[in-house]
Amino acid sequence: MTQKIPTMRMRLWLETEDGLYFGLGRAILLAKIQEYGSLRRAAEELGMSYRAAWGKIKKTEEILGVRLIAQSGSKKEGYQLSEAGKSFMKSYLLWFEEVEQDALVKAKKLLPWTIARYQSGPTLESD
Repeated sequence: MTQKIPTMRMRLWLETEDGLYFGLGRAILLAKIQEYGSLRRAAEELGMSYRAAWGKIKKTEEILGVRLIAQSGSKKEGYQLSEAGKSFMKSYLLWFEEVEQDALVKAKKLLPWTIARYQSGPTLESD
């Protein structure tokens, strides 16, 4: 029998009494908008409707009090990240990577089996 190596997965987000402040899903959505220049294409890539993606962005903008995305010229030209959007995305992904790395080191120290790091999603190297 082959021994399976477990993969460490983390859920890490910030919230207020008004709802989700910021988390990995929002960071990935912003990264996809930055990659494609399109909210519609980002939503499709993540398997969600345009309406759901738009709602997540608008709710987060409302809670944060800043715009995360802005139209790139005409509606047909799509969206780009605002400076605040870029900053929140990059800061969150850096924090997530550092916490995940610290957790992996701690898991390897405390747990009796080999643990692999989950490999998916945007990283700071892809910016």
